[in-house]
Formats: sequence, structure tokens, C-alpha cells
Amino acid sequence: MSAMMAEQWHGVFPAITTPFTAGGEVDHAFLAGHARRLLASGCRGLVPLGSLGEGATLTTAEKLAVLRTCVQAVGDRIPVIPGIAALSTDEAVSLARAAADAGCAGLMVLPPYVYQGDWPEMRAHVSAVIDATPLSCILYNNPIAYGTDFVPEQVRAFCDHKNLHAVKESSGDVRRFTALRALLHDRLALFVGMDDALLEGVAMGARGWIAGLVNALPDESVLLFEHAMAGRTEQARRLYDWFLPLLRLDTRPKFVQLIKLVQEEVGLGSERVRAPRCVLAGAEREMALAIIRERLASKPANSA
Repeated sequence: MSAMMAEQWHGVFPAITTPFTAGGEVDHAFLAGHARRLLASGCRGLVPLGSLGEGATLTTAEKLAVLRTCVQAVGDRIPVIPGIAALSTDEAVSLARAAADAGCAGLMVLPPYVYQGDWPEMRAHVSAVIDATPLSCILYNNPIAYGTDFVPEQVRAFCDHKNLHAVKESSGDVRRFTALRALLHDRLALFVGMDDALLEGVAMGARGWIAGLVNALPDESVLLFEHAMAGRTEQARRLYDWFLPLLRLDTRPKFVQLIKLVQEEVGLGSERVRAPRCVLAGAEREMALAIIRERLASKPANSA
């Protein structure tokens, strides 16, 4: 697939989880089926190798194999847009080029892992990744997770790159959406990056959602987004109120384990994770299951 056009940046884009076999290898058969399941629910793109995808625990060879599986599974029906994160700029640039060679249609560009540099350093890193390929890019701002906060004025500076078409905003401050719109107008598509800020973000001008719980509840997630975008306030609020205890699992430190546990509970995946993560156990697991099972048992009619 050629690079995404700017107008394709809208809709629900799952931050797809990486499934593992009992032996700890990537389960490519399940990954392909899961990608097709998300496509069938109306998702408009796939984002592998993100934090939820446990990208930091995968080898380079595993990352490229994941990308090839996703691209083969969905073909040219929706774009595959991997997270590009690395310890060094050279590694990130190399991964970006390999993703393009693997048939990915866009890139989600992150600041480097571990090192939290100043603005000139972070600008140089992100710019090098964006410039590494002609692919359409989305900038990922998540200061809570990565320690680097791209404030709206800095996001505007990245707009010098013609192939930057979107920004995923995960600062937790819904006012960022209005600040970005005030500075950028429609130059970048705004994406909600935190599951429990979806309605707030759409109300402030977001037109996309890079989502986590969609891995377990794809039909409900797409319907919630469609209600919000269409201005069906009452239906959106009713579904959001039911969904929020689950959506909030996306913002906890063990969000990977929690979302995979929901996947297992609904029959759309396994809770297996890669070390150093461990599956939830003991009281922590029981508390999570109580929330998950109560919400699943009380799902409103016409929610999927």
C-alpha cells in the first residue's frame, strides 16, 4: 500500500495487542485472525508495536514479523501503522524504513525510550524518523508514559514535515485538543490516545481514537465512537457510562495485563504477557475480574 493520504486519518485504530503462545513466542495465527476481527468491526487502521503491543519486549526480527502478519491479514483494506520507538535515533530510523518495506502505510512516531532529552534533541529525533520515509505519520504525545511532553507550540513546529498528518494526544489534559485546534486549525487530525477521554476528545475536535479496550470489545468501541462523531449524545453517554470502568483499565500501570485479561474473559485472546510483565494474580486479579465481570454482565442492550 502506498503512503496514507491525510484524509484517511479518522476512525477507531486499535493499538493491537501482541498474542503469545504458551511457549512465549508470538502467536502469528491468532494475530492474523484478531486483525481481521477488528477490521470486521469497522476499525479503520491497526497500530501494532505500541506500548499495549508490548513492542519494547520484542526483538527487531519479531517486530518485523508482526508487521508482515498484520499487513498480510488486512491487505489494503485498512492501513497498518506501527509504533516507532527505540533507544537510539538510528534504530528508530532503521525500524521506520523496515516498516515501509514490510508494506505498512503509515507510522506512529514516539520520542526515544529511556532518555528524556530537551526540546532540540527530541525535535531532532522525531524529525529524523518522520523524514526517514515518505509514509504518512502521526506524532504520539504521552508525557505520562515517556516523560517527554510535546506542547501545542512544539507540535506546530513539526508541521514543517509535509508527511505529518495527525497527532495522538495522551497528556490527560482535554484542553490540549482545543489548544491544538486553535494553533493548527485542521492541519493535523487529532486522535484521542486515552480510552477514558474519548467523548471529551471528540467533543473538542478529535476525529480519531487509538484505542485499547477495542481489542476485547471491538463492536462496542466502534459504536461508541460513531455515536460520538454523529452527535448522538444520549446514546453515546449511555454507552460511555457503562464502558468507563473498563476503559479506565487502559490508564493503569498494568494496562497490558488488564486489557489482555478482558480479552480472555470475552474469548478474544489470551492473558499471556511477556516478562518482565506477569499475569495478574491474587487479590489484584480478583479485583480486576470483579470489575470486568460485573460490567460484562450489565452490558446495555443495543451496545454492539
